[in-house]
Formats: sequence, structure tokens, C-alpha cells
Amino acid sequence: MSEDRLIDIGPGAAQPTPAPRVGTPRIQRANRAQVEWRAVSGDALLPPEHRARDVWAFVDGLDLTALYNQVQAMEQQPGRAPIDPKILMAIWIMGTLDGIGSARELDRFCNEHTAYQWICGGVSVNAHTISDFRRANVATFRQVLVHSVAVLMHQGLVDLCRVAQDGVRVRASAGAASFRRRPTLEECLKEAKEQVAALHDANEDDATATKRQRAARERAANDRVARISEALRQMPEIEATKEKYRKKGEAVTERNAPRASTTDPDARVMKMPDGGYRPAHNVQFATDTKTQVIVGVSVSNSGTDYGQMPPMVKQVNAEHGKKPNEILIDGGFVSIEDIESVSQSGAKVYAPVKKPKNPALDPHAPKQGDSEAIAEWRTRMGTDEAKEIYKERAASAECVNAKARGHGLTQFLVRGTEQALGVALLAAIAHNVVRALTLSG
Repeated sequence: MSEDRLIDIGPGAAQPTPAPRVGTPRIQRANRAQVEWRAVSGDALLPPEHRARDVWAFVDGLDLTALYNQVQAMEQQPGRAPIDPKILMAIWIMGTLDGIGSARELDRFCNEHTAYQWICGGVSVNAHTISDFRRANVATFRQVLVHSVAVLMHQGLVDLCRVAQDGVRVRASAGAASFRRRPTLEECLKEAKEQVAALHDANEDDATATKRQRAARERAANDRVARISEALRQMPEIEATKEKYRKKGEAVTERNAPRASTTDPDARVMKMPDGGYRPAHNVQFATDTKTQVIVGVSVSNSGTDYGQMPPMVKQVNAEHGKKPNEILIDGGFVSIEDIESVSQSGAKVYAPVKKPKNPALDPHAPKQGDSEAIAEWRTRMGTDEAKEIYKERAASAECVNAKARGHGLTQFLVRGTEQALGVALLAAIAHNVVRALTLSG
């Protein structure tokens, strides 16, 4: 039998002749000019199990009284009604889950994607409104994060008995070429001020530009003056830090001289996970090890995790009314002073003990001069129980960091530590929404 035929019709059999084609093929073609009337609601366009519904249910349960108190428009009074803060909050949480950190991109999604159109519910939004909401409500995001943890604590899902803390370096909006030495910054500031004065005179004589265009030019020039001035203000701190970590006998050269960014003065050059050095911010997450719920968030421009543990413990206690019983950290956090301070507050610290230079010495044996808290820490980390507990750090903190990067926390599109904190808080809120659904389901 022939290999390319299902039925062998024999070598001498005649092949069937196809019938001649007559006319043009008849197919169903797209007709996008046809006017249609559809009796369908916006709610019916979104599947019942879609994640946008869960996001809206979460936002709908928030207490946003502080945002509603800012509304100036009142019933029976003139004035344009602003957009419901719940809509803007839901847009940002949904966008964070989808890895979108750009207000312009969210604007496009609100016009093109059903889930975002469902959240808007016919309300028109734009990129400026979306961006302004995130910029102005960092404190509100903090309250929302605390609320999300409080609900889970009330349900008995989170107890804060064991918390893991870890930092993640996130690329800043500033470019490496924006970092300048003090003399260059002073020269840049002088030029920027001259540009503001010249632009003011030019705008008065420019009859072709609109009032909005002239205002935008002056606003950009004044913003540059403010950023360079802030960079110069922070130079003493940068110089002191540079001097602190300078090697003994190392001379100050043009290459290693202290520098500040003219576009994001809060950014610092940090060592990134890939081993390279780039402008970044240090985001700290504190995570409940049992549930992987984020219970604390902070952002700093410190290039290391050294000294970040005590402030986080205080933050968790202040926001949730309870200190963690145990806190797990990696070697980058280890500081004798910090461990002693946190231990005296009632929390057990689980952190790796540095290996002594002499391999014959037991790293977990108390040293001469150790305080009671430090001696207990060294002894504790040598037990099998502590080693098993410490394994939870990577399974929770490292996992949370990876998920945050998956939600778009790879580079900040905003400038300044305060605005970077807003982005980090949104990432934590979005993460907790998913965790709450998983824990309650």
C-alpha cells in the first residue's frame, strides 16, 4: 500500500478529475461599518470570576473617608463632580497586578480593555488624573496596607508571630549620566536659574505660544532648579557617607568623588542583584512567614540593609499594635547593636552568625564581652530548631520579592523616595489582595 494514501487504489487506477471552479468563492467577510444595537450591560461583559471583580470588592470595603472629605463639589451646588476615589484606587491596584506602572499605559488600558472599562463604569479618566492620584495619596496607600493586614488579623489568618524582612534594590528613574560632582552641580544651578530668567522674558514676548505652553515651559525650568538645589542640599550627606566607606589612604579623584543626581536627588548608586552598579532605591518588605502577607514597607536610599531592621520592627508595632515575636533576616542586616536593640524589645532575632577567621573556633559560642542578648543569639543559631526556623526566611521574604518584581517592581517611573514609597505600597497592597483571596478561598 502506498504510504501517502489511506486506501491503495492500485497503480493503474484513474485519478478523479476535480470539478471546474465557477465564479468567486463565497465567504463571510468582516463588515465593521455595520451599525448594531446590542442590549448588554457593562457588567455582563466581564466574566463573573474575573480578578477585576475581586479588586473592586476589596476597594469597596475600604474606608476612604479622608479622600471623600477632599471633594469640594456638593449636591445642589455648582462645580464639576470629581472621579470617585475608589475607581482610581482600583485602577492602580489592578494595574499593579498586571505589572503596569505608567499612568499613560493605564489610560490606554482604560480605553481599550474590558476589565479596566468595567472598573471605570463609564467614567472617563485620563493619564494626568491617574498620575496625580498616586502622587498625592502615599499616606492613604499606607492606611490601605494597614487595613488589609488588620482584616486578615481579625480573621485569624495573620498573627505576626514570625516575620521575615528583606530588601530589594529597584532601579531609579535617574540615569547614571545625571550624577554630577559638587562644582558641576553649582554650575548647573547657575545655568538653570539663568534659563528661568531668560525663559520668563521670552514668554512675555512670544505671541505664538499659548498660555498653557508658556506655563509648561516655566514649570519645567523651575522644576530643574528645584531638583539641582535639592541635589546640592544632599551633597554633605553623600560626602560624609562616601568618606565613611572610603578605604584608608585612598585619595579623592574625579572618578570616586561624591556625586548627586540632577534628575532624582534621592537616588543613590547601588550594587544590583546582577552585580552591576546603577542608580536605585532600597525597598524593604516585612512578611508574615506563615501567610506571605506583607505587613511592613519602607524605602530608603541606603545601599545596604545594614541598620534597616529596628525601624521596621518599630513600624510594624506602630501600625499593627503588635511587635513580631520572631524576626528573620539575612547576613546583610546583621549588626550587634541592632540585634541587641531588637532583642531587648522582646523579639527573637534569627540571623546567620559570621564565621570566625579561625576555623577552630565555634561561631555559636558566646564571645567575651557579649551582652546577654548577643550570647543568646549566638547560642540559638547553633541549634537545629533555629536552623529549621531560619529556612522560612527564603521561602517567604525571597518569594515576596520575586512576586513584587513580577508585578512590575523592576524600575521606578517616579522620582524621589516619597513617590517610590507610593509605588512600593501599591505593590504590597496588590500582593496582599491576592494573598487574601488565596487564604480565604
